Parts: sequence; C-alpha cells; structure tokens
Amino acid sequence: MRYDGGMADSNDSKYRDIRQEFWRSSFASALPYDDYLASGPDNHRTRWQTMDATVQVDDAQRRRLGQFTRRMNLLCLSGIWCGDCVRQGPILRHLAAAANDAAGAQVVDLRFAERIDDSELADELRILGALRVPVTVCLSEDFFEVGRTGDRMLVTYRRKAQRELGAACDVGLVPPPDAEVSAEVEQWLDHLERMQWMLRLSPPLRARYGD
Repeated sequence: MRYDGGMADSNDSKYRDIRQEFWRSSFASALPYDDYLASGPDNHRTRWQTMDATVQVDDAQRRRLGQFTRRMNLLCLSGIWCGDCVRQGPILRHLAAAANDAAGAQVVDLRFAERIDDSELADELRILGALRVPVTVCLSEDFFEVGRTGDRMLVTYRRKAQRELGAACDVGLVPPPDAEVSAEVEQWLDHLERMQWMLRLSPPLRARYGD
C-alpha cells in the first residue's frame, strides 16, 4: 500500500476520518495563543496573563516533551471569559512551546477557537449534552482526530468534589495554588504524551517516515 497524506490509494482505505475536512477547516479558522488573547477584552486577557506567569515546565517534563517528533495539531474550543479556560490555556501554551523548543521545529501547533453556541464546532464538542469549554482536540498532521479532552482536569474535579460547592465555572479571578497548577501541568503532559505515542505508533505514519 502507498500512503499519501495519511490516506491510502483506494477509497476503501481503513485509514480515514470522515470529519477530516471539518477538522481542517475548524483548525484553519482558529487563532494562535497570542492572537486569541488579543481578540478579547483587557480584563479577560489580564486573567490569562496572570495565570500564565504561574505555570512552569520543569526539566523532567521538558525531557519528555523532547521525545515529541510527530506533528500534533491541538484545537482548543475556549471561552476567553471562562475560568477553566484561564487555567488550561496557559498550561497548553507552555507545554507546546517547550515541545517546539526541544524539537527545534513546530511539532505542536496550538490554536484556540472561541465558542459560538450555534456553531458546528461547539455542537461537535458537547459534553454530557451540554456546551462546555474548554475542550481540546488532538489532530494528526492529516487532520485525523487522535483524541479529545474536556472540560476540567482530574485535579480540578477532585478539589471541586471535596468542596461540594462553588460556581459551575470559576471566574478565574484568583490563580489556583502552585501545587495544583503543577499537578494540572503533569496531567496535561500525560495526556499529550499519550497522543504523541499514538501518532508515533500509527502504521501509516510509520510507513510514511520509515520508522
């Protein structure tokens, strides 16, 4: 079999994603991190910047990110007003930047799409039937879906369950404790590393790159 752009010669290839063009167009219309922040009002942008300053990627995490060689397109459906997005957006930015620095090339292309409630993307990424943010989709270089996750990470749900109170969506006015941010960075890294190994072990991609 010959692989071309992730697709085999025949129309009945077992390697296909019927949503490929949807993902491609959704990603193309999404914005890089800085452009996304620039699209929002000053008060929301300030909260993202405050959170961004608390995020750190340590040396061990950088070594793990240094193993990334397959291109990963990360599409994050976000609300610039949303406290959970305030938490996760900067974490994703730091992890993507560290992976790209280690590779000396863009192996992680991270983009953000603001949630529009009646959009096809928002409907595609509903969770428990509801419109929620953030939801992040990992796409291959061919815009095949690898996996998605949303809306909060485990460390955040554990804290929320322990407290059994609070708003459904934090406003993000106060950054979370450093230990909690570190735990969330680690959980995101686990998720992204899993996606990367799926890509590295993908038969058509291994055939393409000869590894």
